[in-house]
Amino acid sequence: MNHLTSVTPVTLRAKNIRKSFIAGRVVTPVLHDITLAIRPGELTLISGPSGCGKSTLLAILSGLQSPGQGSVIALGQDLGQLDARALERFRLQHTGFVFQGFNLFPALNALQQVELPLSYLGLTPKEVSRRATRALEEVGLGPRMHLRPSELSGGEKQRVAIARAVAKDPELLFADEPTSALDATNGQIIINILHRIARDRGTTVLCVSHDPRLINHSDRVLTIEDGRILADLTSPLHPINITGSKEHLL
Repeated sequence: MNHLTSVTPVTLRAKNIRKSFIAGRVVTPVLHDITLAIRPGELTLISGPSGCGKSTLLAILSGLQSPGQGSVIALGQDLGQLDARALERFRLQHTGFVFQGFNLFPALNALQQVELPLSYLGLTPKEVSRRATRALEEVGLGPRMHLRPSELSGGEKQRVAIARAVAKDPELLFADEPTSALDATNGQIIINILHRIARDRGTTVLCVSHDPRLINHSDRVLTIEDGRILADLTSPLHPINITGSKEHLL
């Protein structure tokens, strides 16, 4: 590890991550000795073909799945050492999630969707409302915050999901294929919002996607194939040479 690595702040670190799925007697390896470190306040893209293990890696890094081997250190916490309740509390307090399918409640309007997770943080109703309103305004949905999902476009639904994720002011934001269900215009809006969240809020944004438009908006691109990191780019024009390196860090 070089000098820059030793002094660089890290919000998320994975060491020797392996994961296999077992179906009867069939064992299918998905991830092979993944080791990486993610810096704060940057948008990192995990890219690769379908079935390469990128969504599984995101689930492990976010604590939604446990690795078969290895460890994940998030904000100084070893996620593998937390019991189910502590892990749930960690995700509630420190992480936000954005998924391809939006995961919105049909009966709630946009403001209520964003207020819901905030209500579990012990905030006053006034503070819950303030944070939710601010988050919706940040993604350009202030005038539409009282509409339900059936009254919103796909792009607007995804913006509600992003507002819900960032209203908690999480240090870590995980996004799994956030633009794949959207047309080009709405997809670009979502990309711009994710980039702005990393820049303006100082949030560490980790995004899984095969959308090529995200590459030019990412601070870092990790390319995965067959469960291994094949390339680590700080920009489309400046690749990091990872040959012989055990840790991938900007």
